[in-house]
Amino acid sequence: MHQRPQRSLRDRILDPSETALAWALLTPALLFIAVIVAYPVSTLIINSFFDVRLARGLPVTFIGFDNYAAALADSMFWRAVRNTLIITFITVPGALVVGLGLAMLANMPFRFRSPIRLALLLPWALPLAFVGLIFAWFFHSEYGIINDLIRRFGGEPQIWFNSPGLTMMAICMATIWKTSSFMALILLAGLQTIPASLYEAAEVDGASKWTQFREITLPLLVPSMLVALIFRTLTAIQSFDIPFSMPGPGEESQTLAMYIQLNTVDYLDLGYGSTLAVFMFMLSMATTWVYLRYVRGDKD
Repeated sequence: MHQRPQRSLRDRILDPSETALAWALLTPALLFIAVIVAYPVSTLIINSFFDVRLARGLPVTFIGFDNYAAALADSMFWRAVRNTLIITFITVPGALVVGLGLAMLANMPFRFRSPIRLALLLPWALPLAFVGLIFAWFFHSEYGIINDLIRRFGGEPQIWFNSPGLTMMAICMATIWKTSSFMALILLAGLQTIPASLYEAAEVDGASKWTQFREITLPLLVPSMLVALIFRTLTAIQSFDIPFSMPGPGEESQTLAMYIQLNTVDYLDLGYGSTLAVFMFMLSMATTWVYLRYVRGDKD
C-alpha cells in the first residue's frame, strides 16, 4: 500500500492553507487576551508616565518617570510595601501548614469525613470583607472573644487596634483562617491522587506513619503545594479587604493595595495610583517567575 510521504515541519509552516487555518483558530483567543489583559495592562503602564489628576481636570501632561521617582521617595509607599510583605511571609506559610493539616484530616478514612470536607468550604465561601469584620469584633478590646479568653486564663487584655504590631497579628490570623481552607481543598485533591498501594507497601516494610508522611506524602504532594502557593502568594500581595476592615492606628497597617485605592479613588490621582499598581504588578510577576522557575527546575 502506498504511504503518503511525511512532510517536514518547515513545509507545514510554509503551507499557506495550514497557516491560514491556524491563524483563524487562534484569532478569537488572541483577541480575547488582548481585550481583557493587554489593553488594561498597557493603559495602566501608559498612565503611570502622565500627570493624571481627575480632580484638577485637563490638561494631562507627560512627566516621564517622575511618578516612579516620587514613589521611591515616598515613605508611605515603602511602609505599605513592608506591611504587604509581612502579611505575605506570615500568612502564606501559615495557611499552607493549617491547610495541610485540614487536608490530612479530611482525607482520613472515618465515618464523618463528608461533613468535615463540607466544612472546609465555609471559610472560603465567606466574603473577605465579612471575615475582616467578624475578626475585628473578635479582637475588640472590650467585647471581643479573644480578650475574654485572655482574661479567663489570667492574662492582660490587649487593645489590639491601637498598636501596629498587634493589628498586623490580628490581620494575619484572620487571613490564615480565611485562606487555609483554599489550601486544604487543593492539597486534598493532591492527596487523593496518591496511590494507596504505596502506603500498603510501606506498611509491609514496617515504615512508621511519620516515615510514610515524609517519604511518600510530602514528595508526591509538591506539585499541588506549588499550585496552591502561587495562587495564595498572589492574593496575599493584593491584600485589601481584610486589612481594610481591620484598620490599625492611623495608616500604620496600610497595605500596598490600600495605598493604591487611597491615591486612585480618594485623591483621584490616576497617574500616581497607576504607578503604584505597576509596582504591585511587577512584584506579582517576579513572584510568579520564581515559582515557575522552581517548577521547571524540579522537572529537570
